[in-house]
Amino acid sequence: MTRLSAFLLLALANLFWAGNWITGRALRDAFDPLTLNFWRWVVATLVLAPFALPGLRRKWDVIRRNAGILLLLAFTGVALFQSLVYLGLRSTAAVNAVLLNSSLPLFMLLCSWAIERERASPRQVGGMLVSLAGILVILSRGDPAALLQLELHAGDGWILLAMPVWGIYSVLLKRRPPELGGLELLFVIAFTGVLLMLPGVALLAARAPWHWPGEAAALGVVYMGVAASVLAFIFWNRGVAAVGANAAGFTVHLLPAFGTVLAILFLGETFAGYHAAGIATIVAGVLLATRAAGARR
Repeated sequence: MTRLSAFLLLALANLFWAGNWITGRALRDAFDPLTLNFWRWVVATLVLAPFALPGLRRKWDVIRRNAGILLLLAFTGVALFQSLVYLGLRSTAAVNAVLLNSSLPLFMLLCSWAIERERASPRQVGGMLVSLAGILVILSRGDPAALLQLELHAGDGWILLAMPVWGIYSVLLKRRPPELGGLELLFVIAFTGVLLMLPGVALLAARAPWHWPGEAAALGVVYMGVAASVLAFIFWNRGVAAVGANAAGFTVHLLPAFGTVLAILFLGETFAGYHAAGIATIVAGVLLATRAAGARR
């Protein structure tokens, strides 16, 4: 895979995840966070099963030998990270969530250093700061003073806690068993994540019986399960495997840019000059960071 193809996959993953954040915010009253995450991955597991199970029948020894790392990937990437995000989206404004999500490259750099002793170059750090500046342009609507008026919410802490969890997941992908293909790996960690969440979901159902949320909410869960889980994780996993967690981490600044475009398309918001300036700055920062990463490899 070429580096260009890898970064295109990473960009598509962020596009699908941007839609996931919008959908998660919309469904905050239809599901509790853990149940929403559970059904999302149930859908993903069912979609993946026909493609992954035939090959996995010959690889049970690989799964047993690598049970530890697969369990960690399932816990961090499937069960814990998105449950924390959905929990945060229940009580924080979307603008706060996007701002906190922009801290992810920093946490990925820290996780890469802590786990793999991989250091970022000055140009990578510079690219991260340029992209962050673009996000601030969008959040402030072109008026830096507006940032001082942001209010903190209880959910901010949960979303901030989710960021190093995703950093750990992305760094640990380097240690995945190479014998498992992309679909096989994703099925194993999705199925394992569902099993990890099942006791908590059962306990919640026993306390407050689950009710059918309606057609629109069900379609939202299907989107999360197919686009934001199956497709996005396949693209992310392949992209990270090709360019490394550090370089991949800088592309998450595309998420708020995509989120702005989706809000304009689906929520009827007006496109303004600061949107164009902010998105252009974000893309410039991503290009600076990823090109710098490419020069080091």
